[in-house]
Amino acid sequence: MKVTAALVDFLESKLTPRRRELFSKVIESRTNHFTVATQDVYQLHNTSAVIRSCDVFGIQNVHVVEEVNLKKIDREIAMGAQKWVDINRYHSSIDCIEALREKGYRIVATSPHKGKALQDFDIDAPAAVFFGTETEGLSTEVMEEADDFIRIPMVGFTESLNISVSAAIILQDITARLRKSDVDWRFLEEEKLQKRYEWAIKNLKNSADLIEAFQASQ
Repeated sequence: MKVTAALVDFLESKLTPRRRELFSKVIESRTNHFTVATQDVYQLHNTSAVIRSCDVFGIQNVHVVEEVNLKKIDREIAMGAQKWVDINRYHSSIDCIEALREKGYRIVATSPHKGKALQDFDIDAPAAVFFGTETEGLSTEVMEEADDFIRIPMVGFTESLNISVSAAIILQDITARLRKSDVDWRFLEEEKLQKRYEWAIKNLKNSADLIEAFQASQ
């Protein structure tokens, strides 16, 4: 079925005015210029918290590699973010990396000790930022495949941060700089339309009936 502006407008007319206004506001801040990938994060609440941070900072797509640990999203921690963010799952890191490279992303590995300091990270080119396990970080495979590395400068005795904290710090920094830049980071109009459609049907329990009624009226 082709998603048209008329169909989206019809579906959104069934939402509350507040929800329609929120959709309109949020869609203008969504981006695919940056995306996030997590690799076998052991603790479920950390994966869910990363998803929540992606929603908060406007990252539309999250990529979850589950070679060792098969997970379900923790609904309480994600606070409904899984409803608004697209979660892409992979059984191997290489499959994830190849898929992201095909979409034009450079692979950026996070590390406590290696790579550019966060404030020096180049935001101009699309990037997929990888986060690893709480104990071991990213696998050797991902580190060898990475096009670039990024680290959060730290000056205390502790040499690492929890993955969910690291993700929040990095995403806040790079998205804030992105929005002040001349980079064309926003969704294309057709992407906005598709996402508004998906959000609308997730909010309407009778969306199938409404779509059928709309098609019958055309």
